Amino acid sequence: MNRKVYVTRRMHNTVMRLLGNICEYDVNPDERPATREELFNAVKNYAVVITMLNDNIDAELINAAGPDLKLIANYGVGFNNIDVKAAKEKGIYVSNTPDVLTDATADLAWTLLFAAARKVIEGDNIVRTSTFEWAPKYMLGYDVTRKTIGIIGAGRIGSNMGKKAALGFEMKVLYYGRHPSMTLDAVGATRTGLEELLERSDFVSIHLPLTENTRHLIGANELAKMKPDGILINTSRGPVVDEKALADALARGVIAGAGLDVYEHEPQVEEALKGLQNVVLLPHIGTATFGTRIEMGKVIIKNIEAVFAGKEPVTMVRI
Repeated sequence: MNRKVYVTRRMHNTVMRLLGNICEYDVNPDERPATREELFNAVKNYAVVITMLNDNIDAELINAAGPDLKLIANYGVGFNNIDVKAAKEKGIYVSNTPDVLTDATADLAWTLLFAAARKVIEGDNIVRTSTFEWAPKYMLGYDVTRKTIGIIGAGRIGSNMGKKAALGFEMKVLYYGRHPSMTLDAVGATRTGLEELLERSDFVSIHLPLTENTRHLIGANELAKMKPDGILINTSRGPVVDEKALADALARGVIAGAGLDVYEHEPQVEEALKGLQNVVLLPHIGTATFGTRIEMGKVIIKNIEAVFAGKEPVTMVRI
Protein backbone atom coordinates (compact mmCIF):
# COMPACT_ATOMS: atom_id res chain seq x y z
CA MET A 1 0.00 0.00 0.00
CA ASN A 2 1.24 3.49 -0.91
CA ARG A 3 1.77 5.39 2.36
CA LYS A 4 3.59 8.38 0.91
CA VAL A 5 2.47 11.87 1.93
CA TYR A 6 3.01 15.16 0.14
CA VAL A 7 3.02 18.44 2.10
CA THR A 8 2.36 21.56 0.02
CA ARG A 9 3.96 23.89 2.57
CA ARG A 10 6.37 23.09 5.42
CA MET A 11 4.66 23.11 8.81
CA HIS A 12 6.19 23.66 12.27
CA ASN A 13 9.30 21.52 12.87
CA THR A 14 7.53 19.66 15.68
CA VAL A 15 4.77 18.62 13.29
CA MET A 16 7.19 17.60 10.54
CA ARG A 17 9.08 15.43 13.03
CA LEU A 18 5.86 13.73 14.18
CA LEU A 19 4.81 13.21 10.58
CA GLY A 20 8.14 11.55 9.83
CA ASN A 21 7.49 9.07 12.65
CA ILE A 22 4.43 7.65 10.91
CA CYS A 23 5.18 7.84 7.19
CA GLU A 24 7.50 8.78 4.38
CA TYR A 25 6.82 12.27 3.10
CA ASP A 26 7.94 14.84 0.58
CA VAL A 27 7.49 18.55 1.09
CA ASN A 28 7.56 21.62 -1.09
CA PRO A 29 11.05 22.90 -0.23
CA ASP A 30 10.32 26.55 -0.94
CA GLU A 31 8.55 29.18 1.16
CA ARG A 32 5.78 29.69 -1.38
CA PRO A 33 2.48 28.05 -2.29
CA ALA A 34 2.65 24.88 -4.36
CA THR A 35 2.41 25.40 -8.10
CA ARG A 36 -0.38 23.88 -10.19
CA GLU A 37 2.11 21.41 -11.64
CA GLU A 38 3.26 20.36 -8.17
CA LEU A 39 -0.36 19.81 -7.09
CA PHE A 40 -1.04 17.63 -10.14
CA ASN A 41 2.04 15.57 -9.33
CA ALA A 42 0.94 15.26 -5.69
CA VAL A 43 -2.57 13.99 -6.38
CA LYS A 44 -1.28 11.51 -8.97
CA ASN A 45 1.50 9.94 -6.93
CA TYR A 46 0.74 10.19 -3.21
CA ALA A 47 -1.68 8.54 -0.80
CA VAL A 48 -2.19 11.74 1.20
CA VAL A 49 -1.83 15.38 0.26
CA ILE A 50 -1.64 17.91 3.08
CA THR A 51 -3.03 21.15 1.67
CA MET A 52 -3.08 24.79 2.75
CA LEU A 53 -5.87 27.36 2.36
CA ASN A 54 -4.24 28.84 -0.76
CA ASP A 55 -4.08 25.46 -2.55
CA ASN A 56 -6.98 25.34 -5.00
CA ILE A 57 -7.91 21.65 -5.15
CA ASP A 58 -10.62 21.84 -7.77
CA ALA A 59 -12.50 19.17 -9.73
CA GLU A 60 -9.85 19.09 -12.45
CA LEU A 61 -7.14 18.23 -9.95
CA ILE A 62 -9.28 15.68 -8.15
CA ASN A 63 -10.30 13.97 -11.41
CA ALA A 64 -6.60 13.71 -12.29
CA ALA A 65 -5.83 11.93 -8.99
CA GLY A 66 -4.20 8.55 -9.11
CA PRO A 67 -5.74 5.43 -7.58
CA ASP A 68 -3.56 5.71 -4.45
CA LEU A 69 -4.90 9.07 -3.25
CA LYS A 70 -6.98 8.40 -0.16
CA LEU A 71 -6.98 11.69 1.76
CA ILE A 72 -6.76 15.43 1.17
CA ALA A 73 -5.93 16.79 4.63
CA ASN A 74 -6.52 20.54 4.84
CA TYR A 75 -4.41 22.49 7.32
CA GLY A 76 -7.22 24.67 8.64
CA VAL A 77 -10.87 24.56 9.59
CA GLY A 78 -12.11 26.09 6.33
CA PHE A 79 -12.23 23.92 3.22
CA ASN A 80 -13.70 26.13 0.51
CA ASN A 81 -10.40 25.69 -1.38
CA ILE A 82 -11.31 22.02 -2.00
CA ASP A 83 -14.06 20.63 -4.20
CA VAL A 84 -15.35 18.27 -1.52
CA LYS A 85 -18.19 16.99 -3.73
CA ALA A 86 -15.78 15.94 -6.48
CA ALA A 87 -13.54 14.24 -3.91
CA LYS A 88 -16.46 12.36 -2.40
CA GLU A 89 -17.57 11.14 -5.83
CA LYS A 90 -14.10 9.73 -6.40
CA GLY A 91 -13.93 8.11 -2.95
CA ILE A 92 -11.29 10.46 -1.59
CA TYR A 93 -11.61 11.66 1.99
CA VAL A 94 -11.28 15.34 2.88
CA SER A 95 -10.41 16.38 6.42
CA ASN A 96 -9.91 19.67 8.26
CA THR A 97 -8.66 20.79 11.68
CA PRO A 98 -11.57 22.10 13.78
CA ASP A 99 -11.67 22.69 17.55
CA VAL A 100 -7.95 23.24 18.13
CA LEU A 101 -7.98 26.68 16.50
CA THR A 102 -11.15 28.02 18.09
CA ASP A 103 -9.56 30.04 20.89
CA ALA A 104 -6.80 31.48 18.72
CA THR A 105 -9.18 32.70 16.02
CA ALA A 106 -11.68 34.14 18.50
CA ASP A 107 -8.84 35.83 20.36
CA LEU A 108 -7.65 37.46 17.15
CA ALA A 109 -11.18 38.72 16.49
CA TRP A 110 -11.00 40.37 19.91
CA THR A 111 -7.61 41.83 18.99
CA LEU A 112 -9.16 43.41 15.89
CA LEU A 113 -12.18 44.62 17.83
CA PHE A 114 -10.11 46.43 20.44
CA ALA A 115 -7.64 47.75 17.88
CA ALA A 116 -10.46 49.23 15.80
CA ALA A 117 -12.46 50.51 18.77
CA ARG A 118 -9.51 52.21 20.50
CA LYS A 119 -7.53 53.33 17.41
CA VAL A 120 -4.53 51.23 18.41
CA ILE A 121 -2.80 51.16 15.00
CA GLU A 122 -3.36 54.86 14.41
CA GLY A 123 -2.00 55.64 17.86
CA ASP A 124 1.06 53.46 17.36
CA ASN A 125 1.84 55.23 14.09
CA ILE A 126 1.57 58.64 15.75
CA VAL A 127 4.02 57.68 18.49
CA ARG A 128 6.50 56.27 15.99
CA THR A 129 6.37 59.12 13.47
CA SER A 130 5.54 62.34 15.31
CA THR A 131 4.96 63.98 18.69
CA PHE A 132 1.73 63.85 20.65
CA GLU A 133 0.09 65.77 23.48
CA TRP A 134 -2.81 64.66 25.67
CA ALA A 135 -6.06 66.58 25.16
CA PRO A 136 -9.68 65.96 26.23
CA LYS A 137 -10.89 65.10 22.72
CA TYR A 138 -7.68 63.54 21.40
CA MET A 139 -7.88 60.03 19.83
CA LEU A 140 -11.36 59.26 21.15
CA GLY A 141 -12.47 55.70 20.56
CA TYR A 142 -15.43 53.54 21.55
CA ASP A 143 -16.26 51.70 24.78
CA VAL A 144 -16.45 47.91 24.67
CA THR A 145 -17.51 46.76 28.13
CA ARG A 146 -21.28 46.39 28.55
CA LYS A 147 -21.94 47.25 24.89
CA THR A 148 -23.85 45.01 22.45
CA ILE A 149 -22.05 42.57 20.16
CA GLY A 150 -23.67 40.73 17.27
CA ILE A 151 -22.23 37.36 16.31
CA ILE A 152 -22.91 36.26 12.73
CA GLY A 153 -22.35 32.52 12.62
CA ALA A 154 -22.79 30.59 15.85
CA GLY A 155 -20.41 27.70 15.30
CA ARG A 156 -17.40 26.93 17.45
CA ILE A 157 -15.54 30.20 16.90
CA GLY A 158 -18.59 32.47 16.94
CA SER A 159 -19.88 30.83 20.11
CA ASN A 160 -16.45 31.20 21.73
CA MET A 161 -16.38 34.89 20.80
CA GLY A 162 -19.86 35.47 22.22
CA LYS A 163 -19.14 33.56 25.43
CA LYS A 164 -16.06 35.68 26.09
CA ALA A 165 -18.06 38.83 25.36
CA ALA A 166 -20.74 37.94 27.90
CA LEU A 167 -18.52 36.60 30.65
CA GLY A 168 -15.44 38.75 30.16
CA PHE A 169 -16.87 42.12 29.20
CA GLU A 170 -20.47 41.94 30.42
CA MET A 171 -21.69 42.54 26.87
CA LYS A 172 -25.18 41.92 25.59
CA VAL A 173 -24.82 39.21 22.94
CA LEU A 174 -27.03 38.80 19.90
CA TYR A 175 -26.41 36.03 17.41
CA TYR A 176 -27.54 34.96 13.96
CA GLY A 177 -27.13 31.36 12.87
CA ARG A 178 -28.86 28.45 11.20
CA HIS A 179 -29.17 26.62 14.52
CA PRO A 180 -29.37 27.65 18.19
CA SER A 181 -26.08 27.68 20.07
CA MET A 182 -26.18 25.97 23.46
CA THR A 183 -22.98 27.81 24.40
CA LEU A 184 -24.44 31.22 23.64
CA ASP A 185 -27.86 30.46 25.07
CA ALA A 186 -26.17 29.41 28.33
CA VAL A 187 -24.66 32.89 28.76
CA GLY A 188 -27.92 34.69 28.03
CA ALA A 189 -27.40 35.50 24.36
CA THR A 190 -30.39 36.24 22.14
CA ARG A 191 -30.86 34.64 18.74
CA THR A 192 -32.13 37.17 16.20
CA GLY A 193 -32.57 37.75 12.51
CA LEU A 194 -29.71 39.31 10.59
CA GLU A 195 -31.39 42.70 10.12
CA GLU A 196 -32.19 43.06 13.82
CA LEU A 197 -28.67 42.06 14.78
CA LEU A 198 -27.14 44.66 12.47
CA GLU A 199 -29.43 47.42 13.72
CA ARG A 200 -28.91 46.76 17.44
CA SER A 201 -25.22 45.85 17.67
CA ASP A 202 -22.35 48.17 18.52
CA PHE A 203 -19.92 45.55 17.22
CA VAL A 204 -20.59 42.90 14.57
CA SER A 205 -18.24 39.90 14.32
CA ILE A 206 -18.47 37.45 11.41
CA HIS A 207 -17.75 33.75 11.88
CA LEU A 208 -19.17 31.99 8.81
CA PRO A 209 -17.90 29.48 6.25
CA LEU A 210 -17.86 30.59 2.63
CA THR A 211 -20.79 29.07 0.71
CA GLU A 212 -23.05 30.16 -2.12
CA ASN A 213 -25.43 31.52 0.52
CA THR A 214 -22.84 33.48 2.50
CA ARG A 215 -20.93 35.14 -0.36
CA HIS A 216 -21.47 38.92 -0.02
CA LEU A 217 -23.87 38.33 2.86
CA ILE A 218 -22.67 41.70 4.13
CA GLY A 219 -22.96 44.30 1.40
CA ALA A 220 -23.98 47.93 1.06
CA ASN A 221 -27.56 47.34 2.23
CA GLU A 222 -26.45 45.43 5.33
CA LEU A 223 -23.75 47.96 6.23
CA ALA A 224 -26.33 50.75 5.98
CA LYS A 225 -28.40 48.97 8.66
CA MET A 226 -25.54 49.13 11.17
CA LYS A 227 -25.16 51.95 13.67
CA PRO A 228 -23.08 54.95 12.49
CA ASP A 229 -20.67 54.21 15.35
CA GLY A 230 -20.74 50.46 14.64
CA ILE A 231 -17.61 48.40 14.01
CA LEU A 232 -17.42 45.32 11.77
CA ILE A 233 -14.96 42.46 12.40
CA ASN A 234 -14.26 39.64 9.93
CA THR A 235 -11.99 36.69 10.73
CA SER A 236 -13.93 34.09 8.73
CA ARG A 237 -13.70 34.26 4.93
CA GLY A 238 -13.14 37.43 2.93
CA PRO A 239 -15.87 37.04 0.29
CA VAL A 240 -18.58 36.99 2.99
CA VAL A 241 -18.15 40.78 2.90
CA ASP A 242 -18.42 42.91 -0.24
CA GLU A 243 -15.05 44.61 0.11
CA LYS A 244 -15.78 47.53 -2.21
CA ALA A 245 -19.02 48.25 -0.36
CA LEU A 246 -17.17 48.11 2.96
CA ALA A 247 -14.49 50.53 1.78
CA ASP A 248 -17.19 52.92 0.59
CA ALA A 249 -19.12 52.65 3.87
CA LEU A 250 -15.97 53.35 5.90
CA ALA A 251 -14.97 56.29 3.71
CA ARG A 252 -18.44 57.88 3.94
CA GLY A 253 -18.85 57.27 7.66
CA VAL A 254 -21.75 54.85 7.25
CA ILE A 255 -20.02 52.82 9.97
CA ALA A 256 -17.21 53.91 12.28
CA GLY A 257 -14.64 51.20 11.71
CA ALA A 258 -13.68 47.68 10.79
CA GLY A 259 -11.08 45.03 11.52
CA LEU A 260 -10.18 42.44 8.88
CA ASP A 261 -7.98 39.36 8.87
CA VAL A 262 -9.38 37.95 5.60
CA TYR A 263 -10.02 39.44 2.17
CA GLU A 264 -12.27 38.94 -0.81
CA HIS A 265 -9.44 38.37 -3.32
CA GLU A 266 -6.71 37.25 -0.96
CA PRO A 267 -3.82 37.99 -0.89
CA GLN A 268 -4.85 41.12 -2.80
CA VAL A 269 -6.64 43.75 -0.72
CA GLU A 270 -9.05 46.40 -2.00
CA GLU A 271 -6.83 49.43 -2.57
CA ALA A 272 -9.42 51.80 -1.14
CA LEU A 273 -9.17 50.05 2.23
CA LYS A 274 -5.42 50.61 2.47
CA GLY A 275 -5.83 54.37 2.52
CA LEU A 276 -8.35 54.45 5.37
CA GLN A 277 -7.43 55.09 8.99
CA ASN A 278 -10.61 53.53 10.38
CA VAL A 279 -9.87 49.95 9.33
CA VAL A 280 -7.33 47.55 10.86
CA LEU A 281 -5.82 45.13 8.32
CA LEU A 282 -4.05 41.91 9.30
CA PRO A 283 -2.49 39.27 6.98
CA HIS A 284 -4.75 36.25 7.73
CA ILE A 285 -3.13 35.29 11.04
CA GLY A 286 -6.19 34.04 12.94
CA THR A 287 -4.58 30.70 13.83
CA ALA A 288 -1.00 31.96 13.93
CA THR A 289 0.15 30.95 17.39
CA PHE A 290 2.85 28.37 18.02
CA GLY A 291 0.56 26.15 20.07
CA THR A 292 -2.37 26.28 17.66
CA ARG A 293 -0.36 25.54 14.52
CA ILE A 294 1.27 22.55 16.23
CA GLU A 295 -2.10 21.22 17.41
CA MET A 296 -3.51 21.62 13.89
CA GLY A 297 -0.66 19.46 12.63
CA LYS A 298 -1.36 16.81 15.26
CA VAL A 299 -4.98 16.62 14.09
CA ILE A 300 -3.76 16.02 10.54
CA ILE A 301 -1.48 13.24 11.76
CA LYS A 302 -4.39 11.56 13.56
CA ASN A 303 -6.39 11.70 10.34
CA ILE A 304 -3.54 10.16 8.34
CA GLU A 305 -3.10 7.36 10.90
CA ALA A 306 -6.83 6.62 10.74
CA VAL A 307 -6.84 6.41 6.93
CA PHE A 308 -3.73 4.21 6.89
CA ALA A 309 -5.57 1.91 9.34
CA GLY A 310 -8.51 1.63 6.92
CA LYS A 311 -10.77 3.97 8.88
CA GLU A 312 -12.41 7.32 8.21
CA PRO A 313 -10.47 10.46 9.17
CA VAL A 314 -11.20 11.63 12.70
CA THR A 315 -12.27 15.07 11.46
CA MET A 316 -13.67 14.17 8.08
CA VAL A 317 -15.48 16.90 6.16
CA ARG A 318 -19.05 15.80 5.48
CA ILE A 319 -21.36 17.41 2.96
